[in-house]
Amino acid sequence: MLSLLIAGILAVLSWVYLLFARGRFWQAANRTVGVGGCNSSPSRVAIVVPARNEEEVVARSITSLLEQTLCESIHIFLVDDFSCDRTVQVAREAAQKVEKSALLTVVECRPLPPGWTGKLWAVRAGIEEASLLKPRYLLLTDADVVHAPVSIASLVEMAETGGYDLVSVTGRLGCETLAEKLLIPAFTFFFLMLYPPAWIANSQRRTAGADGSCMLIRPEALARAGGIESIRQHVIDDCTLARIVKGSGGKLYLGVSNLTTSIRRYESFTHIGRLISRTAFSQLHHSVLLLLGTLCGLTIVYVLPFALTLFAPPVPMVLGMIAWAGMTICYFPTVRFYGLKPHWSLTLPLVALFYIGATVWSAIQFWSNKGGKWKGRVQDPSIPVPGP
Repeated sequence: MLSLLIAGILAVLSWVYLLFARGRFWQAANRTVGVGGCNSSPSRVAIVVPARNEEEVVARSITSLLEQTLCESIHIFLVDDFSCDRTVQVAREAAQKVEKSALLTVVECRPLPPGWTGKLWAVRAGIEEASLLKPRYLLLTDADVVHAPVSIASLVEMAETGGYDLVSVTGRLGCETLAEKLLIPAFTFFFLMLYPPAWIANSQRRTAGADGSCMLIRPEALARAGGIESIRQHVIDDCTLARIVKGSGGKLYLGVSNLTTSIRRYESFTHIGRLISRTAFSQLHHSVLLLLGTLCGLTIVYVLPFALTLFAPPVPMVLGMIAWAGMTICYFPTVRFYGLKPHWSLTLPLVALFYIGATVWSAIQFWSNKGGKWKGRVQDPSIPVPGP
């Protein structure tokens, strides 16, 4: 009984902390990035889109970029990372369809050297080509991301009015199947919990984070931080980039936006498990101690309230209910951001069990020298490849 009481108290205290002392991260989904109004003085934006076998999604992404309200001030650099499908042809056809082929440049990626992840090598090639235009901003985005017409204008306005060196937003992922409804909102929730936007914007705190699907950065800030070369081996490249930009004196902003949407589908539990496991153990710096601590923390914070509510004696049961209520309140804004009904807010304990399994699998994949596998490439090997 005493152990259950202590467990209940720990669970309640955990959610008191998360609700009130972690930068109110859970409220970020209530404050989506607004529509920009800076079209009167547009800034030159070079958009770098790395693409590897993206023929199913690239047309919608390129079209959305070419239909921006800042259209005359942008240029897209699509970096073909040795695609073996029709990615390049589909992208060019999309640009021709909207009669803006002049705003699209296709960059052929050179062979991947040792010590680089494939995505960052492609991004480097795009930035090299984009630098010839001397843009005021670089937008690093993915080939599966669709941008609303005012998306880039809102990012530029945020950077200009706030004096930010790196502006990043996390948008919606696909959320239609049962697996997506259960697991995808939590992906956003856990990301915001790890990287509270209020702490990221605070220059007095070391916390730094960004969402690699949509990052607007000043070229001079990138150069001051050491360029893409300084993060060439990192699987979690977006947050690492944010860290070095902030460490070099840069000012960061991370927000939640309904102006960007990923159209890549993760329809099954297996697909989402791969999404999580690709970076989970890297996030823990490949530390067994951090892995054990994370598993213990996830169990206490998310699973224990559920278990106490269902199976514990009265007093621990009430504590479990209080903790579960705090969890539900915390999760609700993210669930609403995804347009789901309120009852999905109750599912976080079950979701946590899945994430625990995916995190363990991430470690197993790393120890098997298959870490960070994406489109045929092992990007987080346990046996490091020598650098260039």
